[in-house]
Amino acid sequence: MDFLLSLLCSLGLSAVFLLLLRQLRCRVLRLPPGSLGLPFIGETLQLISAYKSDNPEPFIDRRVKRYGAIFTTHVFGEPTVFSADPEMNRFILLNEGKLFDCSYPGSISSLLGKHSLLLMKGSLHKRMHSFTMSFANSAIIKEHLLVDIDRLIRLNLDSWKDRVFLMEEAKKITFELTVKQLMSLDPGEWSEGLRKEYVLVIEGFFTLPVRLLSTTYRRAIKARTKVAEALAVVVRQRRRQTETGQKMMNDMLGALLASGDRFSDDQIVDFMLALLIAGYETTSTIITLAVKFLTDTPLALAELKVVHETLRVGNIISGIFRRAMTDVNVRGYTIPKGWRLFASFRAVHLNSQHFKDARSFNPWRWQSNWEAGGGSPGNVYTPFGGGPRMCPGFELARVVVSVFLHRFVTQFSWAVAEEDRLVFFPTTRTQKRYPIIVKRRDEGTE
Repeated sequence: MDFLLSLLCSLGLSAVFLLLLRQLRCRVLRLPPGSLGLPFIGETLQLISAYKSDNPEPFIDRRVKRYGAIFTTHVFGEPTVFSADPEMNRFILLNEGKLFDCSYPGSISSLLGKHSLLLMKGSLHKRMHSFTMSFANSAIIKEHLLVDIDRLIRLNLDSWKDRVFLMEEAKKITFELTVKQLMSLDPGEWSEGLRKEYVLVIEGFFTLPVRLLSTTYRRAIKARTKVAEALAVVVRQRRRQTETGQKMMNDMLGALLASGDRFSDDQIVDFMLALLIAGYETTSTIITLAVKFLTDTPLALAELKVVHETLRVGNIISGIFRRAMTDVNVRGYTIPKGWRLFASFRAVHLNSQHFKDARSFNPWRWQSNWEAGGGSPGNVYTPFGGGPRMCPGFELARVVVSVFLHRFVTQFSWAVAEEDRLVFFPTTRTQKRYPIIVKRRDEGTE
């Protein structure tokens, strides 16, 4: 009993000491104002709780109102500086590799793999980012990918009838498209089995990266192993074909195998595994949200000018994590070396200082801007990030969404089968996969 009491007292004193030490350090270093929350867990539970709801804004809103657009918190095991300021976000994006390095929670890092594009750094990242963009630029899309995009979308839509879970079907479409682009494989049992494992991998994002303590993380790691093994089989087969002089396929895997970098099988598997997640998760969510917003805004259906506004309101990429490589003095604050930063694109996109009635879906706001001779405002509109790590597949994503919407609205009328809501953790999605009732329009309609 005495031992237990002593232990509790020691833990209590340690917690008080840590809180005092934090407060002292904040004053000495001129850190951005904020709260580090409870020892060890910080404000992680409040963040997760907010993003599991259909209204995550209050987590940032309350802190911005109290501390300003740049504030300090403690999430996912580390002190983190949050930025809801567009100029600060731009500063972070443009100083990639100079003042800031890519840094994500341990669960994401382990599930993507150390050779994924998201985690690469320096010259290797620059080279592989350019390589990825070379397979998703406008010329390649028009000359090589557009036919497959249209074919696979129509193939899937042809099987639709009655009740459809739109988000599930959109994920199937985008996964098949990404598999085709990476490995020239057509849809089948193999790709569908692989896709189901990916669902489990993504569920493991933002979990405690300790197998013994998190069932979700343990399940995600197991699924990740299965995905990696399946991809490794394809890589080995294609490598043997290349070494025996067989005709090389004109896809990303073929280019990786022919590269002068002499990538190992493990490197290629990590690289493709992460690209499959990127192509599968984000584009399918944009498609689902675009249809949802069209359903809620019937007047926009006639013009189909919804993609920009869907990206702004939907915030598929909520923000990006970075780590300070050195003590960084910015905006009157000091961000200590080793501290993590989170540049919140969502907070900027939904701020009425930057967009009138920012939390309302209004696709016509873009039309008035273009008619005035402007484009999308770069500092405050960053749906695909920016700087050296801007999403390399942004052009491809826009084309896939546009082709899908064209085919969908010209072939079907639809109604919501069941009320659904958006949730934002661990990724942006609809809670019930957005069920709709579809009815095919007259035959021959294009």
